[in-house]
Amino acid sequence: MNKIAQIFDSLDYGPAPEAPDQAIAWLDSKGRKFGHFIDGKWTKPGKTFTADNPATGASLAEITDGTAADVDAAVKAARAAFKSWSALSGYERGKYLYAIARMIQKHSRLFAVLESMDNGKPIRETRDADIPLVARHFYHHAGWATHIAREFPDHVPYGVCGQIIPWNFPLLMLAWKIAPALAAGNTVVLKPAEFTSLTALLFAEICERVGLPKGVVNIVTGEGDTGATIVNHPDIDKVAFTGSTEVGKIIRAATAGSGKGLSLELGGKSPYIVFEDADLDSAVEGLVDAIWFNQGQVCCAGSRLLVQESIEERFIAKVKARMEKLRVGDPLDKSVDIGALVTPVQVERIRDLMKKGVAEGAEVYEPDGQLPANGCFLKPALVTNVSPANTLVSEEIFGPVLVAMSFRTPEEAVALANNTKYGLAATLWSENINLALDIAPRLKAGVVWINGTNNFDAAVGFGGYKESGFGREGGREGMGVYLKPAWEKGLKQAPHHEVRPQGASKGEGRPSQNPLDTGHLDQTAKMYIGGKQARPDSGYDRQVIGPKGELVGEVGEGNRKDIRNAVEAARAALGWGSTAAHTRAQILYFLAENLDYRRDEFAARIKAQTGEDGAEEVALSVERLFAFAGWADKYDGAVHNPPQRMVATAMIEPLGVLGIVAPQARPLLGSIALLAPAIAMGNAVVLVPSERSPLSMTDFYQVLETSDMPNGVVNIVTGESVTLAKTLAEHDGIDGMWFMGSAEGSAMVEKASVGNLKQTWTSRGLAYDLADPRFAGDYFLAKATQVKNVWIPYGA
Repeated sequence: MNKIAQIFDSLDYGPAPEAPDQAIAWLDSKGRKFGHFIDGKWTKPGKTFTADNPATGASLAEITDGTAADVDAAVKAARAAFKSWSALSGYERGKYLYAIARMIQKHSRLFAVLESMDNGKPIRETRDADIPLVARHFYHHAGWATHIAREFPDHVPYGVCGQIIPWNFPLLMLAWKIAPALAAGNTVVLKPAEFTSLTALLFAEICERVGLPKGVVNIVTGEGDTGATIVNHPDIDKVAFTGSTEVGKIIRAATAGSGKGLSLELGGKSPYIVFEDADLDSAVEGLVDAIWFNQGQVCCAGSRLLVQESIEERFIAKVKARMEKLRVGDPLDKSVDIGALVTPVQVERIRDLMKKGVAEGAEVYEPDGQLPANGCFLKPALVTNVSPANTLVSEEIFGPVLVAMSFRTPEEAVALANNTKYGLAATLWSENINLALDIAPRLKAGVVWINGTNNFDAAVGFGGYKESGFGREGGREGMGVYLKPAWEKGLKQAPHHEVRPQGASKGEGRPSQNPLDTGHLDQTAKMYIGGKQARPDSGYDRQVIGPKGELVGEVGEGNRKDIRNAVEAARAALGWGSTAAHTRAQILYFLAENLDYRRDEFAARIKAQTGEDGAEEVALSVERLFAFAGWADKYDGAVHNPPQRMVATAMIEPLGVLGIVAPQARPLLGSIALLAPAIAMGNAVVLVPSERSPLSMTDFYQVLETSDMPNGVVNIVTGESVTLAKTLAEHDGIDGMWFMGSAEGSAMVEKASVGNLKQTWTSRGLAYDLADPRFAGDYFLAKATQVKNVWIPYGA
């Protein structure tokens, strides 16, 4: 029997090696030793560490470990280049991005081979997925550069962007960050992961070849300390990070109060849901791509298989049969499915997690076959017999490990899928389009794929909810995170509004007579929680002192338990977010009508608290409610057309529960201007009104009660602003936090938000005039929402 006949008889794959010659020649041409790329020049190598091939353990090159001096030089180069680069027309910047895209295509095979050697992923993935998508991002953002002035009027670039990328998609993550940053007019200091720096250094050479102006892109290699130096550098205007949630939290804390822009794309534990009516064979192939693509070292890997109980046994059998056919081996072999993990440390971490999961009762299936004798290889694994509390279910493994559970009903599938601190991506398989489009919006994830997985495109935003981070990469929303309103740069410090001191108890250090107590009835304003008036848990009240030192009234002194009760009420009211936008609009109109009906009463209350004529403030508050009632059914998403047989619907969704701390000034408008956009977009709110003049908002809950506002959507807790802000910022039931106050209070809120990485907006002690018409538009709407992209295939 000849060889061809034998192959057809056995259907075995023979080796199909990719030649590494050109990549080796490039490394040799550089002496296998690299400095940094700063200000358009290569520095001399300093103290180095080794870049190893994870498939063989062989050394590829020596990489310089960046110092504080190196980072400082790169930041200075980027700052010097910023003025001229940002002054270029979008068309001129776009030409450079276009040239980079063409050059990447021209050298695509070199990039692909070098990436596989440095990272360990199969050449089929770098050649057919990573590098084409890198070029696509530069092409796409060349177009954005041309149209930024038209699409983002009155916006400007941040300045110098510090960018830190991971080792799982070294060149692709570089493209995701550098392309939009340059298109917007920013300059860049980028640190690649210490394990995978080589393609970033090759990219620097591309920047040289296309004549990119010096200092626009600076590549500084190094370990974790180098990244920390970039984050903490005082002349960095924005930080963009992709990596682990743990490091993301450190960066959030480090940048608190600095005024730096921040976007984080972090970990995930994505559900892969298979319903009983799914095309099971297609779902199995999708699953292979979801969890064993790049050895499972993917932040959005479909690592939690949720399969309907009625098909569980059949589907698991199909998965095991498919696992037997997966080929593990040399990443440069074009017939290999699973390559090497990036480093021995990662292999040991996965093994340790597996041991822990097994000790907790998990059962592990691995296919037969031998692993290569050398290198960082693991077999694909399927884990069953687990509860939602098992370590392997709750923790991100970041390896070729699939954890399977079953569900009975769609409601149970949603509950299991959302039972995680992460919210990056989700996949669902069903032939019932009604079911699929019912489930997708209910999944707490920034990306949802229907009957497919790992679909990416530069035109479609990617990013997560919850502890998977905030900000988006790709699409219009990804472009927006590298721009800021031009007027923000001209903000001045806000005037200090002194809060009058409080006595320790009623009668101590206070005026002797409360006018509200006339008639021997206590008229202390209560809080408003869950649609009901509530007395403070503390048992204390606080004075509201007028401009001449007179006692205007008293309100409750809120504490941690009051915040807890308010958050619980708000979370019970999250169905407000799925209420029809038209209905939300009508209720806001109703609020405006009822407030306007009582305008004289509210104006008098403002004058009593502040000494200022309140008529204009009431009129502005009514106008603001009308404005956001109008926005409720108009601020919506888009349908993207990526270059696949799919559409991606960008759905605008509320953050969830928003904690809002209003400014001291403008006691009515200061709260309404923040409350209105939040509830218009479907958020439930815990509001802390002006500490100094809270009576306008304790009066406002009477308007809420007569305007059909569902219970729990708006909750009002009075008390000391900064103390209550800290409690809100630390609370895991709060999904987003807005704070108007001092720079110190703002820094505290941003730092305290680290626990669940809630999105924050703070005034940082700057003078935001909420009466300005610009705040009646999309400024706060964007901060009250997040984008979910749902990918939907079409065609027979």
